[in-house]
Amino acid sequence: MSRVRRAVEPAAGGAGAAAGAAGGPGSGVAAATACEGPIPDPGREARPGAAGLAAAPGRSGDAAARALPGVGQGGPVSESGAGTGAASHGRAAAVLAAARPAAPWRLGAGFLLPFALVVAVFFLIPAVLTVILSLTDVSVVTGLRDFRWVGLENYRRILTDPVAGLVLRNTLLYVGATLTLFNVGLALVLALATAFLPQRWGGFFRAVWLLPRITPSVVYVLMWKYFAAEPPYGVINQVLAALGLPAGGNWLYEHPWPMVIAINGFVGASMGMIIFSAAIQAIPREQLIAAQVDGAGTWALVRRVVLPQLRWPALFVAAYQTLSLLASYEYILLATDGGPGFYTTEVWALYAFHTALSNYFGNAQYGLGAALATVLVVIGLVASLLYLRFFNFRQLTQRPRIEVS
Repeated sequence: MSRVRRAVEPAAGGAGAAAGAAGGPGSGVAAATACEGPIPDPGREARPGAAGLAAAPGRSGDAAARALPGVGQGGPVSESGAGTGAASHGRAAAVLAAARPAAPWRLGAGFLLPFALVVAVFFLIPAVLTVILSLTDVSVVTGLRDFRWVGLENYRRILTDPVAGLVLRNTLLYVGATLTLFNVGLALVLALATAFLPQRWGGFFRAVWLLPRITPSVVYVLMWKYFAAEPPYGVINQVLAALGLPAGGNWLYEHPWPMVIAINGFVGASMGMIIFSAAIQAIPREQLIAAQVDGAGTWALVRRVVLPQLRWPALFVAAYQTLSLLASYEYILLATDGGPGFYTTEVWALYAFHTALSNYFGNAQYGLGAALATVLVVIGLVASLLYLRFFNFRQLTQRPRIEVS
């Protein structure tokens, strides 16, 4: 032990002197001080510990293995040294395997798994069951025991049904008018109007427009029925009489389509307004100021700067609201129930509901209703593909040519 101490002390002194020459007087003292302390036992093998390996994130497995005595080094190795090196190599491999991060796809799959289960349980499985049900003649009469597999017979009945053509035209009118006038058109106007107001007033105005959406559907439709009632109860007729204009009867029965579109449109406009407002506020203020400095007026500012940057929000609002309008029927059911008369305001989703669950003849035809729902899903998919084509989705998802920080 004394011979080892006498051999190490001159080396430590030389290291301290070299450090002092390189870094000044203080460095030599620090190096000499660092060399003081207990001298390790020469019979004990010095090797890096697990903490040292884990603390070197940039160190590869081969490099860490070469740092161990007897591993990846040339020269003669004794039997005991070979055994020690093999054991050290095994410990290093175990430490590196424990410290290695998980594969990126596993992490992503872990995050997506809960949502994938929700989509599978509440969308994919019901969609598959609906398609299977559409190939049968299940109804109240047959029950679940006496039904037959009829193949595409239900779809043939839809093609030859004269009511289906009328319902399809009603659906296209309802979706097109509501989407264009309210869900996108009025929503964009409201977003632009509130974006250039003071923040406090703009937020208050947007909150007021959210009231139709957060109001329960039954209460909301009852309010509209009160507005559209015949004189002297209807609010619309009272306003017309106060302005000296001729008042009419019940607007829901005399003008059903404008009322149905307005009832649904004021609800849908609030969502589009919020999305467009957020997109407009995300535009860098410097772009607007630069356009104004160049002499752009309000209309030029909106047309040249704001609208070109709203393609993503417009695509989302148009696609989402189209699918929502195709599948929703509760406001029409509560307001007119497809009337007045037969199929005047009947849309495809309401027609499927009446066929499968509630019709005038008492025989709920589940198979035919499932076929109508399947056709509606196909219409929604076709509409989504047309939107992706119209808005040039591939160009929207390309990497930008320049990044502005």
